[in-house]
Amino acid sequence: MTRLLFDYGHGGTDPGAMYKGRKEADDVLSIGKAVAAEVRRHGVALDETRTSNKTVSLRERSNMENRKKYDYFISFHRNAFQPEKAKGAETFLFTTGGALAKQLAERIQKELVAVGFTNRGVKRANFHVLRETKAPAILIEIGFIDNTADNQLFDKKRKQIVEGIARAILAQVGVTYKAAASKPTSSSTGTLYRVMAGSFADKANAEKQVTRLKKAGFEAVIMPK
Repeated sequence: MTRLLFDYGHGGTDPGAMYKGRKEADDVLSIGKAVAAEVRRHGVALDETRTSNKTVSLRERSNMENRKKYDYFISFHRNAFQPEKAKGAETFLFTTGGALAKQLAERIQKELVAVGFTNRGVKRANFHVLRETKAPAILIEIGFIDNTADNQLFDKKRKQIVEGIARAILAQVGVTYKAAASKPTSSSTGTLYRVMAGSFADKANAEKQVTRLKKAGFEAVIMPK
């Protein structure tokens, strides 16, 4: 059975990168948990290094991964450089990361670029959570938090980002992504309300009103009082 470990960077006393009141720790926790929900909806087992705004050290994160046998370790982050000077998404694997990590990184990077992020590519790095974990590991940088355009993309295309990352992960573990069924809109009480469009003493006039309503695209029937 496939089991994944999602790691949401920073948290608690470590807010990560910040820009105009926005915190990386909050962004990655929110979007990471949304991706987790999509993946779980498809029956894939998944653990998380944190599920709230709490402090978790790098060592605690890698130790958690080492305690179980995971198929993949995926760390969520947002980038930062100098305000408004850099933009785009990039995905990292360890300097000696293998074919599986590289394949997953490429799948996710492709989805992020499809949403509209500038393609900064798949790269290799000596990050602790990539180096000290046993499973194929990747680290995603979902745009620059100090770039207004990337933040707008992160917010406006949130649903597409979540679905894209989930689709890439599921494809990597051999599961076909299925969109969630849309829920019909109804009132909270379940009550339906009728709208009257006139009362007529002459049936011919009532029939004319029905014809006008139907031409306008409304359902209409004559109901004697």
